[in-house]
Amino acid sequence: MKSENQIVTVSQKTVSLYIKREDLLHPFISGNKYRKLKYNLLRAKAQGHQRLLTFGGAFSNHIAAVAYAGQQDGFETIGIIRGEELQSKIDENPTLQFAAKCGMRLEFMSRELYRQKGDKLVTDQFLNEFGQFYLLPEGGTNQLAVAGCAEILTFEDSVFDYICCAAGTGGTCAGIINSAKEHQQILVFPVIKGDFIAAEIKSFTTNSNWRIMSGYEFGGYAKVTGGLVTFINDFYDRTAIPLDPIYTGKMVFGVMELIASGFFPDGSKILAIHTGGLQGIKGMNMVLKKKNLTLIKIND
Repeated sequence: MKSENQIVTVSQKTVSLYIKREDLLHPFISGNKYRKLKYNLLRAKAQGHQRLLTFGGAFSNHIAAVAYAGQQDGFETIGIIRGEELQSKIDENPTLQFAAKCGMRLEFMSRELYRQKGDKLVTDQFLNEFGQFYLLPEGGTNQLAVAGCAEILTFEDSVFDYICCAAGTGGTCAGIINSAKEHQQILVFPVIKGDFIAAEIKSFTTNSNWRIMSGYEFGGYAKVTGGLVTFINDFYDRTAIPLDPIYTGKMVFGVMELIASGFFPDGSKILAIHTGGLQGIKGMNMVLKKKNLTLIKIND
């Protein structure tokens, strides 16, 4: 499958904004998760692994993608889920329901122990309990994932001056930074508060053609506001492009605000990367509904 660029009309400005629809790559392994898994699955097969183990939260795009990819490619899959309280709430969680239907074995871990998941002692416990496995880190970011994300940009995208991307673990942005042309500036929009994201990106690239654009986290990871939901719904009404509230919605909000403030020079061509994640909207809408807040519009 192939992604495509879709133009967004920006009134009263001499800049042009395009959205690269990576969310259209695959119906279930969406956007950057498709890119991150590509070479990892090839490596797992080459090494003879039959089982994938990975980590994620309640509405993790990564968990959903690994579950489906494992089912398609003949791997057993194990998902270590953050939060023991979720074990009794699978029926209320569309992401975990989907993963389970794909055959993923879900194991729930306390948040305290989850923070230690990278320790050797915990890894050894996994090996004792599950046997040998190919380990995929939380969010899927490693060197092979970065190599896959470097393929997001194509030759046709060299006409753009700015490439904008949301960042969780930084792997997607690092891949884009590595493959961008010299004249292109990469604007990184973190969705998690904190300064760690720059160090994460630097661990995967030596290029300097990028800049962190903080201030669009909307309270932190997986947090939204009424204003963000209104923006996402208005954007959908105007463009027919759905945005997820965790990553791309926040990034596009930031891009539009920068355009309105005159951040981009006249004549700039901007490419915003839609990294997918739309499966998480159903879960977010469940949270919003409980709070009697406006729901995010989705394609049913």
